[in-house]
Amino acid sequence: MITVTIIGAGNVASHLYRAFNDAKDVTVKQWYNRTYSTISSYANEVDCIDDLNQLKYADIYIMAVSDDSSASLSRALPFENRLVAHTSGSVSIHDLDKKNQRAVFYPLQTFSKDAELDFSEIPICIEVTEKENLQFMKDLAEALGCTPYKITTEQRQTLHLSAVFVNNFTNQLYRIAHEISDAKSINFDILKPLIMETARKVQHMSPYMAQTGPAKRNDKKTIKRHLKLLENEEHKAIYELLTASIKKTHGQR
Repeated sequence: MITVTIIGAGNVASHLYRAFNDAKDVTVKQWYNRTYSTISSYANEVDCIDDLNQLKYADIYIMAVSDDSSASLSRALPFENRLVAHTSGSVSIHDLDKKNQRAVFYPLQTFSKDAELDFSEIPICIEVTEKENLQFMKDLAEALGCTPYKITTEQRQTLHLSAVFVNNFTNQLYRIAHEISDAKSINFDILKPLIMETARKVQHMSPYMAQTGPAKRNDKKTIKRHLKLLENEEHKAIYELLTASIKKTHGQR
C-alpha cells in the first residue's frame, strides 16, 4: 500500500485526493493546507492539518500548490531525505529543496473544481532526481489507472506550453465565438457538435491534415466578408493573425 500526503487544496489537489482515495493500492495519510477551513469538510475521511510540523511519515508528499509557492514550501518542510513531488507543468524539479528526494507528478489535464474526470484517461508526466524512485512514481501513476511518461523538465515545460495553445487559447476562442454568436441571439449550442468533431479528428490525423476553412483554401471573398462582420477590433486582429498563420502553413499568399 502506497501512503500519500497531499499538500495544497486547489483544483489539482482536490482531484488528486478523490482519485487517490478511490485507488485500492493508495492511502491518503494526511491532507495539509495552510487554511484549515478549506479542507475541514474532509476531516472525517482523512487527517486534515494546517501545521507543517504535524506531518507524519508517508511514502510521498505531493505538493499541489501554485508555481510560485513550490520552492519556498519545499524549504519549509520539517524533514529531510523523504520523497517530495510537485505537480506543476512549468516548475523545474531542481526548484525543490535538495534536502529531500525530489520528483514531479504532473497530470496533463485541465482541472476545474466541479468537473468529473476519469483519471485513467490522464497522462502523468513523471521525473525524479534519484533513479531508484522512478519505478515507484510509475507505480503511483498506474495505481490511478494512468499511463506514466518519463519526461524531463525541459520536455515538461514544452508540453505545458503546448497545452496552453490547445487548451487555454482554444477556450478563449470558444469564448469569443460565444460572444459573437450571442450578439446575434444565436444559441452557442449549435456550435458544440463542430467543437466535438474538430477535437475528434485530431485523435486520428495530424492537425495539419485536419485543417479546413477559408484561410487554408485562400478564399479571399469569405475572409473579407468575415472581417466586415467583426465589429470588435481585438477580435478582428485575432482573426487576421490566425488567418495569416494558416495561410503561411498551407502555402497560401
